[in-house]
Amino acid sequence: MKLRVNVFFLFATVLLAGLRLHAETLSLERAIRLALANSTASAIATADVQRTFASYRELRNNYLPQLTAGSGLGYTYGYPLTIQGSPPALVNVVANSTVFNPAQQQFMNAAKADWHASEFQGKDQRNTVIQDVALTYAELAKWEARLVRLQDDEAEAQKMEQAVTARLEEGIDSAMNLNKAKLTAARVRLHQAEARGSVDVLRRHLSTLTGLPVSSIELATETIPALPPVATKEDLSERAIASSPAVRFAEQHSLAEAMRATGEHRALYPSLDFSAQYARFSTFNNYTRYFPQGTFQVDNATIGVGLRIPIFNASQRARADAAAAESLKSKKQAEATRNQVSEETLKLQRAVEQLAAAREVAALEYQLAQSGVEAAQTRLDAGTGGLHDLVDARGQASERYLISQDADFEYQRARLNLLRATGELEKWALPNATK
Repeated sequence: MKLRVNVFFLFATVLLAGLRLHAETLSLERAIRLALANSTASAIATADVQRTFASYRELRNNYLPQLTAGSGLGYTYGYPLTIQGSPPALVNVVANSTVFNPAQQQFMNAAKADWHASEFQGKDQRNTVIQDVALTYAELAKWEARLVRLQDDEAEAQKMEQAVTARLEEGIDSAMNLNKAKLTAARVRLHQAEARGSVDVLRRHLSTLTGLPVSSIELATETIPALPPVATKEDLSERAIASSPAVRFAEQHSLAEAMRATGEHRALYPSLDFSAQYARFSTFNNYTRYFPQGTFQVDNATIGVGLRIPIFNASQRARADAAAAESLKSKKQAEATRNQVSEETLKLQRAVEQLAAAREVAALEYQLAQSGVEAAQTRLDAGTGGLHDLVDARGQASERYLISQDADFEYQRARLNLLRATGELEKWALPNATK
């Protein structure tokens, strides 16, 4: 029986080791590339670019002849009337194209601007995916490191609780100190539960982004690039405006609306279209009864241009005025977007400076707390300090560690937001990208 139990535990150990070996070490760069390939939002943005490009080609191709071939067979009683606008014919071929149309030209330019605007929107969506993966990766690394630290804190808290219990039984300690030790252990378990929940949620989210199984993801925190320093005296607002996809999208959209408004006004201008038609008539449609003897022929063709000169169109003028108002609205929206990006970038820059200082303070406070733990341990070993001094010092050091971790992550979050605002996020996250 004992042999079977040993074999079972040996098999379980080998199985767990095999699962660990199959865990996939996931670098930050690879996680981002997988997310970009797997992202539904990026796929939607790509489809939108394709749609706007097709709309532009649709208008541009109006300048190419559109050729239609068909037949208009039918029974004729009396004079041959038209069938869908053409006389009855065995074969009917029609070609049409735009030659000169000021409104059409402006609509085509507007569609081209919309196409470029959708490209900037796709770039902004790409940055959203990169930022989401980077923040999820960094936060997951924070909570996993916290879990490792909390495991050590839990072991120390249990030792302290056992030591105080033994001292209480010997009559050299109080019940209040035992409750304090239990409270310290309970706080550690609370932090562990919080950390495990955060790890599970973030690991699931990273799995959703990358398409990898949750159990196969193992972080490689050393692959997170160092965050570049921020020049405190440099105003990054202008750089953000120049590189912001949101600003570029708003500007291109405003340009498209302005061209569309111009096109609506130019719809009142003359236009010229090319048209050609060939038809082969039949002899059983009564043509010979209404044409002089010998003048009817079965093959007929027409080629020429159609000139349209608008004289009065109040409806089109109203449509043009509405388009002009929409153009003014989009222009003001573009200005508002530029101002918003400028203000938010300045706020981010100042927030990064403050969070960098807060991170430094938190790190120094943690170092001082660690020094306090070492000093308390030295006094305890020398017999000049008490056990509870060491307990208090370790509790303070544990709390300072958590505060330092949170301050460091908040700095990372703000710094990544600033990198995105200044157009440097992808360069930071994908330094090995092919140019």
